[in-house]
Amino acid sequence: MHTTNDMHAPPDETAFSSHRSLMNVLGLLVDDSIDANAELNRAHARRAKTIDDARQWCEFTYQLENAPRSMGWSPEVTCRRVLESELAAALSIPERTMSRLIDESEALLHQLPGTYEALSRGVLSYRHAQVIIDQALSLPTESRIPFEDAVLADAEMLTVSKLERRARRLRELTHPESIQSRRATAALDRSVELKPAHDGMSWLTAYVPCARAQAVYNRLSDIARGLQTADESRTLTQLIADVALDLLENGEPTLAGASQGIRPTVLVTVPALTLLGMSEEPATLEGYGPIDADTARRVAARAPSFYRLLTHPETGTVLSVGRDHYEVPADLRRWLRVRDETCRAPGCNRLARRSDCDHCTDWNAEGLTAHDNLAHLCRGHHSLKHRTDWVYVHRGGGTLEWTSPTKKTYVTHPAVQMTGAPTL
Repeated sequence: MHTTNDMHAPPDETAFSSHRSLMNVLGLLVDDSIDANAELNRAHARRAKTIDDARQWCEFTYQLENAPRSMGWSPEVTCRRVLESELAAALSIPERTMSRLIDESEALLHQLPGTYEALSRGVLSYRHAQVIIDQALSLPTESRIPFEDAVLADAEMLTVSKLERRARRLRELTHPESIQSRRATAALDRSVELKPAHDGMSWLTAYVPCARAQAVYNRLSDIARGLQTADESRTLTQLIADVALDLLENGEPTLAGASQGIRPTVLVTVPALTLLGMSEEPATLEGYGPIDADTARRVAARAPSFYRLLTHPETGTVLSVGRDHYEVPADLRRWLRVRDETCRAPGCNRLARRSDCDHCTDWNAEGLTAHDNLAHLCRGHHSLKHRTDWVYVHRGGGTLEWTSPTKKTYVTHPAVQMTGAPTL
């Protein structure tokens, strides 16, 4: 009987041909992705050009003798605030982000020509360009072009993270000022930021001097490792996070990771049946959004400075504003704070509790102190409304319609649909 050794069988040409055909199709799709990416990069270059054109036109307009004058703002400040607010509303992005885009566009068009040229050709992404801009603008003007020439040499071939590391090293070698002096200046911008995330979580980040940050992280890690016993189910990463919260809230780590120290004043809208344990309908935490029923009940039971705003389980009508911890602001402002949640200017996320209650129709113009004539505006947008041509009107149900200086309209809606407003 004759047998064939499969290990020495001739290759299946049909299979190889099919594989090559599949790879050819994949290659075409990869080429299309490259072309689309280059087109996106070129679009970013065009956007930078139009944003910078808008900046220059706005500056020219506010230099004219008949330019509108604001109360207390210089023409330069008025111009910048109008430009940022107009573009931010039109592009649906925060004004802080828009301010950065304006600065980046000006840098690309007037200070970093090589980076703008690479972006225009589509060979450099906007994220790559941002890395170069961020590092270059921290250098003295005379050092920026030499830095740009050096960092662009192989920027196209690097990922954003690798380019950032390379650019940071080149910046240190290029910068004429000592790192000690620069560190002292940078430390003035130290800050802590809170950013809501999904599923009842948030990001808490700190911009602080590196030596202290490293020392804090090392201490958190050491304490967390000390809690790793045979019975501990939490991972080291989870333990580090819990230890950080325990130290900030309680002054010491706890085995359960429970909050026992700080008792902040917070505002949560809790459906009545949820608070009674008869429903699992989510509550709303001010500054965050929906939270699960268990968390709402636990916080409501523990926090003595907690305002419980009960709502009807079907209609959402306000049934009661707790008066066991009454304090300024009064009932109407607290009601508006729940309704608005944030500043009501287009795109603004500043919390209502840190904002002003603005009369849409001014008090001096017979405007009423009523829910349908009031809205929360952060201090910046409050000033913008009174010092520029931005205006808004109430359209009922807490909805506001804004009109910009260029006569474009934007609508902002209340965070919570409210009824039964208290009256004065």
